[in-house]
Amino acid sequence: MTTSPVAPELHNLAPIKRQIDSEIDSLVAALPDPKDLTPEQRRGIIARYSAVLEGNFIYWMTAAYLSVRSEEARPILIDNLRKEIADCHPEMLRRFAVAAHAYPAEADAMAVRDGLTKVRTFLGRLQGVQNVLTMGFFESYIQRFMSYLADLAVAQGSTDLEYTDVHGVCDIAHSEGLLKALSAEAAINPPDPAADLFEGVNKLRALIQTINGNGRCERSCGLSGCPGTRDAICPSREHVKGRY
Repeated sequence: MTTSPVAPELHNLAPIKRQIDSEIDSLVAALPDPKDLTPEQRRGIIARYSAVLEGNFIYWMTAAYLSVRSEEARPILIDNLRKEIADCHPEMLRRFAVAAHAYPAEADAMAVRDGLTKVRTFLGRLQGVQNVLTMGFFESYIQRFMSYLADLAVAQGSTDLEYTDVHGVCDIAHSEGLLKALSAEAAINPPDPAADLFEGVNKLRALIQTINGNGRCERSCGLSGCPGTRDAICPSREHVKGRY
């Protein structure tokens, strides 16, 4: 389920923060219990997350940076990018996935393809306030999701938790910083009053749901935790065979 609330007054970010928290609470509440998942379902969540984040987070944050006009917002975004690149977070994530025996396969990449394309295309419009809001939502979600992701990896036999340890801490400061950037950007580059401020959040939320495998497969495998719901592709052999 997605939401499209009426845009709140941007001089007061409290309603936006409440909406972000509500969306994240809903996503976290819908996470399947790791104890109820099979090893393949745990692997799938880690693999789909890795397929999205390793090659796209820096792209997303760069799009946010390119879209803003505020001199106060830019250093906040650059600081985030600098940490991602200087500490080589994509390689950190790759090691995490490999250690959990969850390196993405073709089916994992195809499962998230449609949702990922929608997020990329939205951020590519370079709308300052909406892009910063979308990334602020994601950073806030990640700090809540990291402990769950670590639990999945441990259940898979992994001991390499550097990625989840680092992001469970640094994303607290990043999410707070992005809210400050949002306020600064809105002051000098307000969006169209008719714009849906949460359009990007909704698209990213849908992608997160696909990563997490929420719901039951509507294609044929019937597995809870399979991403084959709505427009996503079930990676079971009968769906993949002969299609790609």
